[in-house]
Amino acid sequence: MVRGIGVDIIEIERIRESIERTGTQFLEKIYSPAEVEYCNAKAYRYQHFAARFAAKEALSKAVATGWAGEFRWKNVEIINNPSGKPDIILHGSMRELLGTARVHLSMSHSDSHVVAMVVIEDGKP
Repeated sequence: MVRGIGVDIIEIERIRESIERTGTQFLEKIYSPAEVEYCNAKAYRYQHFAARFAAKEALSKAVATGWAGEFRWKNVEIINNPSGKPDIILHGSMRELLGTARVHLSMSHSDSHVVAMVVIEDGKP
């Protein structure tokens, strides 16, 4: 049974501007060290930062707790499995909130925008 659906679209330029304006402050607030390392290793790093931002926003919409609830940026980590498929790793309060739920993530991009969709499904994998 589907428990929640969330989608987010973001301009890559918006994320680039935030990173360049605030530097490590923005990166440390939003991303895990592994996410920063992954994105910085890419030729189009802002696209990868934007994709992770959109994925985290989509998850926040899918859980529907609001910003005052259990959602914390760094409790949601976006990784790529060996085949390149993006996956979500949950930490802390998000892991407790979702328990055995399955979280599905899809991301796509154009030259200027990134979109991410999250589906939360009840039950064990």
